[in-house]
Amino acid sequence: MVRAFQLEWLKLRNYRVFWILVAMYLVALFFATSSLMFFLNWLKSVGADLDGIDPTIIPIYDFPDIWQNTTYLASFLKVLLGFIVIISVNNDLSYNMLRQNVIDGISKREFIISKMALIMFLAAVSSGFVFLAGLINGSIYSHTGGMSQMFNEIEFIFGYFYDIVVYCTLAFLVALLIKKSGFAIISLFLYTIMFEPILVAMLENAEYFDGTIWQAIAPFFPISAINDLIHIPFGRYVFQEITDYIPLSALAISTVWLAIYISAIYYRLAKRDLK
Repeated sequence: MVRAFQLEWLKLRNYRVFWILVAMYLVALFFATSSLMFFLNWLKSVGADLDGIDPTIIPIYDFPDIWQNTTYLASFLKVLLGFIVIISVNNDLSYNMLRQNVIDGISKREFIISKMALIMFLAAVSSGFVFLAGLINGSIYSHTGGMSQMFNEIEFIFGYFYDIVVYCTLAFLVALLIKKSGFAIISLFLYTIMFEPILVAMLENAEYFDGTIWQAIAPFFPISAINDLIHIPFGRYVFQEITDYIPLSALAISTVWLAIYISAIYYRLAKRDLK
């Protein structure tokens, strides 16, 4: 794994576009995880209220709720990391780097490991950033304290890490299936944001599918499964029941999809003509 990551690092360390994309992602991540209180203050300044309640007293940054709140918001940005993975893979294919790697004695298996190392690195950086943002914002705004509260529900950080790993592995597969990075990015974006969510919403809510097997299989779709790792948390503030843990079913389904993606990647590369 170390050799594989070193191989990937040599390709990316001087690749300006990669670092620009990473910087843009981290800026977006900062605003997603750290601007909620500014937004609530803005609501208060324009006279908005929630049934007569001052919006700034909503404990969004309270420990331990902050971990689910921030990882849920940050998870919407994982598509940007998927774009980075697609560009990295397609660059290797477009400029015959994969072929050169094989000539240099680096196997296709090591190529896969190098890309998975990149994915793990991106997931670790993102998770570390969200963790630090949670600690800082919680230290500033939280009305609860103590180590037991501060690190309770920290498993959402690990769920967020796994969410990114599974999603970016899907992006890796898409990059192999669609040669042009622009088309691959558009396809991944539309599938993530539009195609699957609309289909799943129809299967779960349309009366036509009520009680059918199609409604039962809706949670097994790939994006649906990883999105179920961290459920929307904000219903708790209007006294709604929420899923405030990582469901084992979503974890198991995501793991099956991860195995499918890696197997498909290996099969695709094994059959790929490097000429």
